[in-house]
Amino acid sequence: MRFLVAQDGPATALYVVDGDSAFRVTGQDGFDGTDIAAIIAVGRDRMAQLVRTARDGSPVSMTGLKPALPLNEFRKVLCLGLNYVDHVKEGGYDIPTYPAIFIRLPHSLMAAGEPMVKPDCSDRLDYEVELMLVIGKGGKHISEQDALDHVFGYTVFNDGSVRDYQRKTHQWTPGKNFDATGAIGPVVVTADELPAGATGLKIESRLNGNVMQSADTSEMMWPVAKTIATISEFTTLEPGDLIAMGTPPGVGHARTPPVFMFPGDVVEVEVENIGICRNTVVSEQDASSDEAAA
Repeated sequence: MRFLVAQDGPATALYVVDGDSAFRVTGQDGFDGTDIAAIIAVGRDRMAQLVRTARDGSPVSMTGLKPALPLNEFRKVLCLGLNYVDHVKEGGYDIPTYPAIFIRLPHSLMAAGEPMVKPDCSDRLDYEVELMLVIGKGGKHISEQDALDHVFGYTVFNDGSVRDYQRKTHQWTPGKNFDATGAIGPVVVTADELPAGATGLKIESRLNGNVMQSADTSEMMWPVAKTIATISEFTTLEPGDLIAMGTPPGVGHARTPPVFMFPGDVVEVEVENIGICRNTVVSEQDASSDEAAA
């Protein structure tokens, strides 16, 4: 199943997507949830029933929906760095023996289609296409063998990175957490619709139509199951937690000359059989003006 959290007018609702049509799940059979966390909470059987009921109703054109973030509230957004060998090499790092893990804060995230904000203090905003997973069943000390049973589904993530701030110290937090630089979505695809661990999928980024990154998720050093097992050693995972799986080679800062994003640029990140997350870059000043006008 393919789920979309979107606005149809002023209200946000959860939809199930079939092709170019979407069917509203919110409001069916007493279900008043409006995000992915809500549909996870009802369990698989109830979810299937709600989807069947929704599909019996009238479809809504996808063109009339404005994608929103898949979760109304975020608990943990954990991200892997240096998960593709060639990306490690292009960044000048040693091949790691343990994954680089950092966090994303809620204000740094935005939905597919929303403006990605280039901060005024830097001209080094970079793109990063990533597979992102949604935890469906929580746990601590999850074994690698059982880890995929804890995945609800997958989406697409653009880990927009402000490189000069990322490189100021060994801790990457500032460069990975500027407001409205991490784009998610638009859809979440349930795990049963994809290969186990979402392996073997083409992963690609495009800037103004030009292919910048192109790889395969089977190239990840820490696949999904191993990543969940590793992370759950130090933190309890909960339903609705997000894990971004790192980016392949081809990022802008490693190019000669470097390629960064500026207002007016259009960036697309895509994972095969999941979807395309597309955003237009705007200046921080323009974004602030739009917020004031709203």
